[in-house]
Amino acid sequence: MRDVFKEPLLVVEDSNEDFNILKRLMRRLEVQNPIYRCSDGDEVLSYLYHEGVYDNPNLAPRPSVILLDLNLPGVDGRYILERLKKDKTLKEIPIVVFTTSSNPKDIELCYQKGANGYLIKPMNYQKLQNIMRAFVSYWLQANVTSELGIIES
Repeated sequence: MRDVFKEPLLVVEDSNEDFNILKRLMRRLEVQNPIYRCSDGDEVLSYLYHEGVYDNPNLAPRPSVILLDLNLPGVDGRYILERLKKDKTLKEIPIVVFTTSSNPKDIELCYQKGANGYLIKPMNYQKLQNIMRAFVSYWLQANVTSELGIIES
């Protein structure tokens, strides 16, 4: 049986400030999952395909869920979402978009491309805390993912 509290979370976020706030919230919510970060689209592709500095799979474990910002430097989150959902070895990983964009076209596009959820980053800390509590409760605790594609060591 898998230990869901030890499965990695991959956060794709270019803002150091946003990532640090997210880490603080995760500590307050007593998240035990290891949290990995990629700060741009090129880095997340290297991480997931074990290329470059991530060529050692132990440094880049398969995430149980990806929290993906859309507006990234270089390759943007929309492309990342589309590419991962077309990849037969990675498409099973749930991807939750976490972005400031409330544009209905972005929301529709992301769901069409296979996003498993879409969360809008609020400017208010209390609202952010509520959103992250719901994310943790569902995606890191309650949700059961497929064992397909997960390589056990």
